[in-house]
Amino acid sequence: MTHAIMLQGTGSDVGKSVLVAGLCRLARNRGLTVRPFKPQNMSNNAAVSDDGGEIGRAQWLQALACGVPSSVHMNPVLLKPQSETGSQIIVQGKVWGQAKGRDYQKFKAQLLDAVMASWEIVRDGADLVIVEGAGSPAEINLRAGDIANMGFATRANVPVVLVGDIDRGGVIASIVGTHAILQPEDREMIKGYIINKFRGDISLFDDGLRSITRFTGWPSFGVVPWLKDASRLPAEDSVVLERLVKGGGRPLKIAVPVLDRIANFDDFDPLMAEPEVDVVMIRSGESLPADAGLVIIPGSKSTIADLLRFRENGWDRDLEIHRRRGGHIIGICGGYQMLGRTVRDPDGIEGSVTEIDGLGHLDIDTVMEPEKTVRNVEAHSLQFDVPLQGYEIHLGRTTGPDCLRPTVRINGAADGAMSEDRKVFGTYMHGLFGADAFRTALLRSMGITADAYNYNAGVETALDSIACQLSEVLDTEALFAIKTQG
Repeated sequence: MTHAIMLQGTGSDVGKSVLVAGLCRLARNRGLTVRPFKPQNMSNNAAVSDDGGEIGRAQWLQALACGVPSSVHMNPVLLKPQSETGSQIIVQGKVWGQAKGRDYQKFKAQLLDAVMASWEIVRDGADLVIVEGAGSPAEINLRAGDIANMGFATRANVPVVLVGDIDRGGVIASIVGTHAILQPEDREMIKGYIINKFRGDISLFDDGLRSITRFTGWPSFGVVPWLKDASRLPAEDSVVLERLVKGGGRPLKIAVPVLDRIANFDDFDPLMAEPEVDVVMIRSGESLPADAGLVIIPGSKSTIADLLRFRENGWDRDLEIHRRRGGHIIGICGGYQMLGRTVRDPDGIEGSVTEIDGLGHLDIDTVMEPEKTVRNVEAHSLQFDVPLQGYEIHLGRTTGPDCLRPTVRINGAADGAMSEDRKVFGTYMHGLFGADAFRTALLRSMGITADAYNYNAGVETALDSIACQLSEVLDTEALFAIKTQG
């Protein structure tokens, strides 16, 4: 019989995704057939699953931790924000529709059927399924029709472990407060709690654990220290961008403007892992640094809206200056589209603005089209003659003279464009920096001679390290033995 546990948080960004990934790897290393599941996710950092649809990047990573192919059923509902109030809705890997926040609440009951169908597929044949909640069950204003937390847990009869983040402060109140406001039937689903992100001497929190248990009756499964290896894993939530610390003193500075609807920013994780590279995330109101050797414009869920904001921040002028100084520029997906002469959206797919001038660094034009390209790809760098693996998630068709100098060949077809002086290029392909040979060649073309860091091996090592640490600080025997209700 399949066992299942669900990690829910006292709030967003308490570290659930990393804990699930670590526990998945731990269970796998103990010989269990384990799979991840997240009923509903909200992220523009999507991945293409092995069965060809969009899922949250965290569930892709968790499947890797489990040693199993990723599937759209591991994250059946994915919300991709494209405005302040609305999101694109992905159901079982495919675009289902669009909705503003208030309208989405009306759809959740319909989506629960898809969630439960996917749940049956994921749990079939597994020894253990580790489920990740979204946000917090304490958001009781969203309880009606909920599919992300207690709505799923009660429907699927999956016991819950509550995760609290001590690093942000107030962890005792957040756990005890969650206990206090939950409905009795939801409260009964919680079988214990985990304290996450502890710094210092864990024994100093012994009284805190006793206090939480006294108020709630829930046992502690352990206290997890700050997991430094988590920084070596692909991040899903753009919240992490606010915590990235600028480095300094490294030979090559790479500037990445943080767009309002930045997508798939984990593209830059391999570059951040390079010891000779300083990747600087540039926030709204800041200037692109004058000493950057390379500017990379990332993917975007809303190319036109982000291009407008790009100009509002004055980054277009900074980029012109960077270019005149001989600096290099790379555009990925939406960033590639921005580098051209024009972006047109005749059907209003992204919004009310149907045409906009691009940044003009590539002689190309883009037209948005309704059909979305979602696929994993085998590719080859035409620039450096090395193999690549990655994925595409995009709308739009790009043409123009600079496309006669493509940057990569994807599944046998040319993709991307390059300027005549070869200092500006763009591509629709995500993941190219993850190829060690490509990254080495790119960095060497900019004067960095050290061999590239083995990024994929680093991710695997980080997962094993986190799993080992969790086995030391958590009562995993009790955690994995939690039984479903009834």
